[in-house]
Amino acid sequence: MSFPAQKLELPVDGRQSETALAVARGTARLLHAHGFCVVSELPLPSGRRADLVALDVRGEFWIVEIKSSIADFRADQKWQEYRIHCDRLFFATSLEVPCEIFPPDTGLIVADSFGAEFRCEAPEHKLAAATRKAMMLLFARAAAVRLQSLADPTGPYTDFT
Repeated sequence: MSFPAQKLELPVDGRQSETALAVARGTARLLHAHGFCVVSELPLPSGRRADLVALDVRGEFWIVEIKSSIADFRADQKWQEYRIHCDRLFFATSLEVPCEIFPPDTGLIVADSFGAEFRCEAPEHKLAAATRKAMMLLFARAAAVRLQSLADPTGPYTDFT
């Protein structure tokens, strides 16, 4: 099977600001450079939706919550529920947001649309085996359905997550 010569793009859902999209892009590039595959906007078993979920070759999951401003961080505290779905939890933000506002028990990434850097490593809290399996299935199914929808945009595909 070969893909058409034109560039395949995921549709933007319109919920993210330009800053958040830029931070997501740069963060995904950083994670990829460190051996992770990334799925964005992944629905979690808790009903929440993680901004970025990254998976490495060892099966370790990282969740990255993107915050584009101080107001964005203060208005949204759902990130605390993400810990039960990952081995490490990070925030990613732009250079304009002060790093001091983020909790010290999470990792921190600073990014723009071209790249990112780790400012603080996240503490590890290993997932239970059953949770890891559930996350692996969610991640794999979402990635497969999204890839197939790009290859066949008029197909009957829905996100099974």
